[in-house]
Amino acid sequence: MEWLGQANITFTHAPATLELKKKDGTPTDLLAICQESTPPCRLNPFLFNGHLQTMMTVVKNDGPPIYYKRKIFENEDPTYEGSFAVDFVVRPHSEPTDESLPIRTKYFSDEEFSSIASLDNRPMLVVLHGLSGGSYEIYLKHVIEPLVDAEGDRRWEACVVNSRGCAKHKITSSVLYNARATWDCRQTVKWLRKTFPNRPLFGIGFSLGANILVNYVGEEGPNCLLKAVAVCSNPWNLEAGSLALQRTWLGREVYSKTMGSNMKRLIALHHDQVSKNPNLDFDKIQHIKYLHEFDREVQGPTWGYPTEGAYYRDASSTDSLFAARVPIFAINAADDPIAVDEALPYQEIQQTPYAILCTTSLGGHLSWFEIGGHRWHARPCVNFLNKMAFEVDIEAPAGHMTNGDSVQPNDPHLGFDPMRRKWHSLTKESFDRSLNVQHQPTV
Repeated sequence: MEWLGQANITFTHAPATLELKKKDGTPTDLLAICQESTPPCRLNPFLFNGHLQTMMTVVKNDGPPIYYKRKIFENEDPTYEGSFAVDFVVRPHSEPTDESLPIRTKYFSDEEFSSIASLDNRPMLVVLHGLSGGSYEIYLKHVIEPLVDAEGDRRWEACVVNSRGCAKHKITSSVLYNARATWDCRQTVKWLRKTFPNRPLFGIGFSLGANILVNYVGEEGPNCLLKAVAVCSNPWNLEAGSLALQRTWLGREVYSKTMGSNMKRLIALHHDQVSKNPNLDFDKIQHIKYLHEFDREVQGPTWGYPTEGAYYRDASSTDSLFAARVPIFAINAADDPIAVDEALPYQEIQQTPYAILCTTSLGGHLSWFEIGGHRWHARPCVNFLNKMAFEVDIEAPAGHMTNGDSVQPNDPHLGFDPMRRKWHSLTKESFDRSLNVQHQPTV
């Protein structure tokens, strides 16, 4: 039936998933919620494989008409100095277009932003976009639209945390972002909790933003302020994905080259600030062709990783699943040519009660085009978020689960720590020393 656009759907999960309780007192669990949220996947039969689905994303249209107002925040942690832009969904307006911003986006006036705080209890969605994207991306607007346009008490609030330098944001330091860049998301969530104390907060991430979001949830562990998250087309294992892209002509010359060019263009756009980083060699950056070369020449030197492989292994979100303590609904397509099937965390998902992996046999990367242009992934995501916000008693303690917790050996001093990453904030002296060690000649 796949040749008619009817994709097969598979759920990967632990033997027992997180026990939940509905607001009417009925017991349920995370698997049941995710399965109930997922409609049949009927895609455009003319886009019958992942390449055609993915390439359809280059056919640009405006998508759902979402209106934003932007606020520029300064990161409070000196390690991640610089500004970042958060676009808040607002009601439609007829204010003049600001050519310096994406479509339907305006800056908040100081007066408007000073009165943004609210004691309402509407659910609020925090959105993280994909590599070099932004709040204007069609794939995320298909999810946002039915939530913020809902009637009455079921209407959501939403904001998009733009990665630094994306969506026409002008960076103010040499600190950009990477696949572990959870710092701006973390500050935004904390600010939202303080500014809207009664709103339950949820998250959704797409592609690289999905990887960042799962890393954030893992880093926060039981202290995470988000009630539940959905992630679409997460690349998960970045090293496996990079090697898969390099293995084929399409992967290397179409997908990797396009993503590498996009990131190279981002560097050029913000050259004045990025050039202040003494660890970057702009002669080498000028000759970048592929995404893995960008990560080798930019992400590695920027963050102190000796190779792109070291960066990929450290920034991948697969192991973060073991530290997550909020429900995660992950959606991937098995024919995704970028977030490839071999990089999906099938084994890891089966070891945690907090995550469900839904894979469709068709769909490509952030695509899932139906006849008419609607994107299927929006349907299960919207259903899941609505169920978690309005049907599940998210304030009730979740049932105690033992599977998914790190298995500890007899020695209490030994054990697996999924969030013990290799990169951490260094003093300038120790950072320079680490670079010297990496470049010491072998004897």
